[in-house]
This record gives sequence, structure tokens and C-alpha cells, in this order.
Amino acid sequence: MANWFECKVKYGKTLETGIQKTVTESFLVDALSFTEAEGRIIEEVRPFVSGEFTVSAIKRANYSEVYFDATGDRWFRCRVSFITIDEKTGVEKLTPTNILVQATEHSQAVENLNLCMKGTMADWRITAVNETSLLDVFRYESNVPDMPKE
Repeated sequence: MANWFECKVKYGKTLETGIQKTVTESFLVDALSFTEAEGRIIEEVRPFVSGEFTVSAIKRANYSEVYFDATGDRWFRCRVSFITIDEKTGVEKLTPTNILVQATEHSQAVENLNLCMKGTMADWRITAVNETSLLDVFRYESNVPDMPKE
């Protein structure tokens, strides 16, 4: 199981107008600890940033799954509730979880989520889909699945 860390990186970015502006951008990395997350984000961002940059914040991200789609350029946080029935009382219980889905737009994120959840044995429902500010997600290649094929 992956341990996801959201890392904020602050650096000087040259805008299309030619003006140099300091920006802070968010990335997600798969790591075992905060120290490893910092090392990984430095390693991943260094080739794309000219000049100095700093890792301004690292926090644990609460995603149970992350689904990649090579055609997508944005990341969506999907809130999914798994539905169980209490055998004694017969009351419906919802267990929420967060899933990160890559897509080009909101409707495609919902489609991708439905495709990924297709084989799930438990009952579930989507309670929210929101676009995140994540620029990219860096994973260890062996432990995170790509989008399933239809």
C-alpha cells in the first residue's frame, strides 16, 4: 500500500509575459517517510526547475487509491462512500474514502472512477468529485495501477 505525501515546492517561474514570479506548486509523492518524500520531490522537480527552489511544506495525503490516466492532465479528488448494512440493527453505514483520479475534465474523472471501481464487490457511491491543485504525482512504478482497459 502506498503512503502518499503532498509536497509544496516554491520556486521562481518565468511567466509567458517574461516576468519572473515566485510560485508555490503542489505535487504528490509516494514515500515511506517525510524525509524520503522530501528527497524524492527534490529529485523529481530538479530537472524541471531552473534556479533555486525550496520544499516549503510536506503533509500526509489521505488517498486510499490513485488511478493514473495518461490522457489526463488534471487530478481530481473523489470522495467515495462504501455502503454496509449493520446486521443487528439493519442500519446503512457509510465508510468514506478518498481516491485520486487523473482526467482531463470533471465528467471524465467520474467515468474513470466508475471504470476503476467496476470490479468492486462492495456497494459504493460517489459523494464528491473536486479538482485538486496538484501539478503531478510521482509514484514508485511497481505499486500503483494505471487505468484499467475496457
